Amino acid sequence: MGAQDDAYIRPDETATFGQTNWLTVAQAGAPGSLEADAARNSICQAYWYPVYFYIRRLGHSPEDAQDFTQAFFARMFQKNYLQSADRGKGKFRSFLLTMVKRFLADEWDRANRLKRGGGKETISIDQQDTEFRYRREAIDDETPEKAFERRWAEALLQTVLKRLEEEYTLVGKTLIFMELKPFLTSEQERSCAEVAERLKISENNVKVTIHRLRQRCRDLLRAEIARTASSPGQVDEEIQDLFVALRRD
Repeated sequence: MGAQDDAYIRPDETATFGQTNWLTVAQAGAPGSLEADAARNSICQAYWYPVYFYIRRLGHSPEDAQDFTQAFFARMFQKNYLQSADRGKGKFRSFLLTMVKRFLADEWDRANRLKRGGGKETISIDQQDTEFRYRREAIDDETPEKAFERRWAEALLQTVLKRLEEEYTLVGKTLIFMELKPFLTSEQERSCAEVAERLKISENNVKVTIHRLRQRCRDLLRAEIARTASSPGQVDEEIQDLFVALRRD
């Protein structure tokens, strides 16, 4: 497997930073546009579990956490809170967490809160069994805010890894990706020599492919973060925040 074998791992095809800057938030905040539904779905996929986890960590029951999470996203889009998101005032996830806190305060003050499905618009993330995921989490003493940060980082990384897998699958190299994926995460247990033997290629080719895979991963990560960042400098800050959030003390 030489350099030509990895030609399909293209330089990132997304637009320049100026074009992608705040793109998803802007599209989600423009109801009626062709891109609005896709942008809102993207935000739900990225932040549904972090928001749910944050609410559960505050001490709410699984049922209430599900109610609150659904109601929060429904209200955010129904009232179009995203129009008030100011990219010049900080990070999008900080804005989102502030909105969650305000929402919970409003719900707490509302004595006769509607019960599950009671006339509210609902949003469902079918792919995520949130409570099952929550119960599988390690027990720790993280604050709800730190827990939110970690789940944001994990969700972002999973999105990037999924895109990488799709790229390799398109060219029939799923096995190569699955063998090398642990080198992108903390799951690495085998050496390059072991992987080379399993793939029937040279150890040097394995190292070269890992290097290119990591570079592609960084490119996709920057592109994903740029969608809700206010400047190239903030992208760098967000990447640092991501690694801090993923690090376990």
